[in-house]
Amino acid sequence: MKARREARRLALDVLYESEIRDCLPLDAFHAREADGWVSSSEGASGDDDASPDALRYAEDLVTGVQTHQADIDTLIAGYADRWAIRRMPVVDRTVLRMALFELLWRDDIPVPVAINEAVELVKELSTDDSGRFVNGLLGRIVESRQAN
Repeated sequence: MKARREARRLALDVLYESEIRDCLPLDAFHAREADGWVSSSEGASGDDDASPDALRYAEDLVTGVQTHQADIDTLIAGYADRWAIRRMPVVDRTVLRMALFELLWRDDIPVPVAINEAVELVKELSTDDSGRFVNGLLGRIVESRQAN
């Protein structure tokens, strides 16, 4: 599980960078790979090198978000009460995209794990209200999809 948590953080860094630089997520991923994976989470565990498992899963997340971003963004916009997706903090928007990819296109991630990991990331990296916002939005989406 440590590798997946590390992968989510790496994927968040890449997806955030791609949005800020207005480039494709996989282009940002490969640029990071070429640059030796300078990550904002470096030093947190005392180990600067991402594990091969973490890098593989990070690439899966980045690829999945890039592939399904239009569908994911439509879903977010449909459930985000009074929030235009462009007005959300970039970290919140990015974490929501990753979590929804895991929830909707990955069979190996339990729903509570995907939601909890997303909430923990935004609580650490975004606004004071982001944890509640992300938890509520993901919960509404999951509840709605389970009802159908």
